[in-house]
Order: sequence, then structure tokens, then C-alpha cells
Amino acid sequence: MNVQPYRDQSVHRPLLPGGLQLAFAESAADVRAAQHLRYAIFAGEMGARLHNRIPGLDHDAFDAHCHHLLVREALTGQVVGCTRILTGDSARQAGGFYSQGEFDLGPILALPGRFAEIGRTCVHRDYRNGATISALWTGIASLVAAQGIDYLIGCASIPLGQDGMQAQAIYAGLAERYLSEPQLRVRPKIPLLRRDGIARADSALPPLLKAYLRVGARICGEPCLDEDFRVADVFILLATGQLERRYARHFLDRAV
Repeated sequence: MNVQPYRDQSVHRPLLPGGLQLAFAESAADVRAAQHLRYAIFAGEMGARLHNRIPGLDHDAFDAHCHHLLVREALTGQVVGCTRILTGDSARQAGGFYSQGEFDLGPILALPGRFAEIGRTCVHRDYRNGATISALWTGIASLVAAQGIDYLIGCASIPLGQDGMQAQAIYAGLAERYLSEPQLRVRPKIPLLRRDGIARADSALPPLLKAYLRVGARICGEPCLDEDFRVADVFILLATGQLERRYARHFLDRAV
């Protein structure tokens, strides 16, 4: 596999809080380590239906076009967290963004500026804490600053529940506080069946989605059913120039 050449020494730190190290993948072996973690979590824990041809690895056609950010346990070198970042330039080579498989992104991609998509984020069950999420955001912030990214986009998963009712309840709660302006709404390609009378709920939000919302992301419309992962995905948009200041300062200061 070819690896996108991105070497930012600002994120190659000897040690981060929690005994973690952070770096962008520089070799095919680095990418495979991320794919192995993704497989263990998505297939092993979540029971996702992966269309992989290599046993034990979660891989797809987008991987070759992405920058892969890895969080390692410093003592052992084990990859305990990862995400991949697909820039707009690389998305054109890949045939589009991953999110375009789930949503009509016309209103979003009409915005002027540079885009980067965050995807396939996962964290080992023993490291699902603030330190690991913070480390990933440090690396993301470094790329945002270095490449002049104006918008971060991506899909964030929420649990379906029985007949999609939990996802609809969570979305109703999210929409009250975090819904984008009408002109920035996207259309899901596989919408959930609407049900009347479902009470709002904002509990049990996944940590990744909480992190997006905490730094100022917006939800751009109704969720899409992801049949392979057995979840509902909401499309998120984060204008990097409007990051919540206290969080932007925290992550960008750590990335320089």
C-alpha cells in the first residue's frame, strides 16, 4: 500500500499525557496496525459486516488516499487509537469523500474553502478516555493548521436501538441544540423510518460525537442508516475558524 506522505514533527512527541505517543503513519506497516485495531473494534466488538479481503484487517479503497493518525501506548508501541484524514485534494483522486456514500453533500461542498474528512476513528476499549481523544484532536489540529483546512466533515455514529427508535430519540435531542442552518442540511441516502411521538434523548452519546460537539461541530440533518455497521450516522460539519476558543487554544497550543 502507498502511504500519503505527511510528516509533521510537531506531533511526533516522545510522550503525551497518559503515557501515549502520537504520530502520522509513515509506512504500510503503520497503516496495517491501524487497520488491525479497526477490525478488532468494528468487527469484533460491534459485529459490523466488513467487506475486507485481507483477514483481520479493516481496509477499503479510501485508505490509500488518507493520512492515518496513530496513538500508541508508549511502553509497548501498541496502537490504541487511530483516525484517518482525507483532504479535499486526495478526495478528488479517490472519487469523492467517504461521506458521499451516505449523504448528498451538495450544500456542504458548495461552501468556499478547503475540506478534510475525519473517518474510521476508533479507540481500544482500555484507552477510551479523555487522554486518547485529546491526543487524536492534537494531531487533527496540527494538520488543520499546516494545510489551512477551513472545514472538517465526517460521519459520527449513534446507536440504532430497536427499529431505529433510540437513534431517532438521540437525533431529536441533538437537533434541539446542534442542528445546522437550513441551507447546510444534507440528505441521507438511506433515511431512518420516521416514527411519531418519540421523546428526545441526549444520553449515551458516543465519546467521539461528544468531542465533535464540544469543539463546535454542527449536525447537518437527519441520520442515515448504516446497514453494515448496524448504526445510524449523522453528518457533522465543523468550521475550523469557529472552533470554541478554549478548546481550539488547547489543541492548537499542543500541536506546535
